[in-house]
Amino acid sequence: MASASVETPDGSQYTVPLWIAGEEIRTGTSFDVINPVTQKVTWVSCGAKKAEATQAVEAAHAAFPSWSRTKPHQRRDIITRVADLLEKRAEEVGGYLQNETGAGDFWLNFNVSLSSEMLRDVAGRISSIAGVIPTCAQEGMHALVYKEPYGVILGIAPWNAPFILGFRAVACALAAGNTVVLKASERSPRCFWAIGSIFNEAGLPPGALNVVAHRQEDAPEIVEAMVAHPMVKKINFTGSTSVGRTIAAAAGKHLKPVLMELGGKASSLVLEDADLELAAHWNAVGAFLHSGQICMSTERIVVHQRIAGQFITLLKAAIEEIHGQSSGPAPTVVAIANLQKTKSLVDSALASGATLLTGSAEFETPTSMRPVVVQNVTREMDLYYTESFGPSVSLIVVKSEEEAVEVANDTEYGLTAAVFTRDLATGLRVARQIESG
Repeated sequence: MASASVETPDGSQYTVPLWIAGEEIRTGTSFDVINPVTQKVTWVSCGAKKAEATQAVEAAHAAFPSWSRTKPHQRRDIITRVADLLEKRAEEVGGYLQNETGAGDFWLNFNVSLSSEMLRDVAGRISSIAGVIPTCAQEGMHALVYKEPYGVILGIAPWNAPFILGFRAVACALAAGNTVVLKASERSPRCFWAIGSIFNEAGLPPGALNVVAHRQEDAPEIVEAMVAHPMVKKINFTGSTSVGRTIAAAAGKHLKPVLMELGGKASSLVLEDADLELAAHWNAVGAFLHSGQICMSTERIVVHQRIAGQFITLLKAAIEEIHGQSSGPAPTVVAIANLQKTKSLVDSALASGATLLTGSAEFETPTSMRPVVVQNVTREMDLYYTESFGPSVSLIVVKSEEEAVEVANDTEYGLTAAVFTRDLATGLRVARQIESG
């Protein structure tokens, strides 16, 4: 994957603009964007203040009357063109993702391919939006139920999968006739700028999609201003549970609906009849893809004791084959603080009696460490309950299927889970007992 341009033609450092009302907007506030691999400034981004955030909302509101009246085929054609352009600009946008998040080639390609597939799927569903004609209780009375767009939607997406989650935050809303303000993560503003750029190139009317980024310290003021703005009708947030609570409280204060996808502590159950090579491979992928920085990453591998020894051997081999445990670059996380959190959780567990099956909790660089598998993790340890969001996974050995389900459900999260078994009936029975999905 080629690196994205970090300089302008005159040799100066590139500055990422905002997208408001179909135009690139440059502001008097800016912040550095750090490449997590090199730990150097890769480019600078303009930062919105309350005035620019309000301007973006007002632009979306102004664009709503005409966009909401467009026909399904018009919206379909624009979103289909967006998918085409994303694929055409794959190398360019992949370079942004690599520079801003340190993502590897697989994650880059996955982000682009899944995003384009999702966009085509959304475009194809637009014509299916329909109301209903309910049967009324009173004779001679009739009712029609129409599905109408809300208005301005505030979409907030994170840095770890900015194209998948950024396009998801805007595509469905636009497809239904809403207009959108997309709040970018300060860690990957150029990725989010690219979303606005591609929609603009595809012919989306000015103001229908606006993209704002800001400094981290300005987040509370800007998010509160946009959530509270009377022109914003609904909020779509993907991110951490702690931030989600704050946004939900603000939305509740202003009586606005909110759609959220938050953190996870996903368990993967390996039952005694599982295909162990298959389970080892996919647990190694699920735990350490993108350095474990995915809300659906496997955080607990729950293994039946009868096959634990064989599975552990296969898991170590799979980690070595896929991630290069003893050679090659170690997985990179987006920021030093994120890796320090993972290390702190692992170190605390080891100090309380847990053991390392493979890997080390020592940094290879300030933002990289080898995949870590920790055994003998108990409920008394923070690692048992806390999402690490880094290259670590806990392996928990259980004596029965019932105990495996108990461990899987012993969490405040419920985003995703997995079951490995050769028996379909067993898999369905166990899956239905897990409070997830």
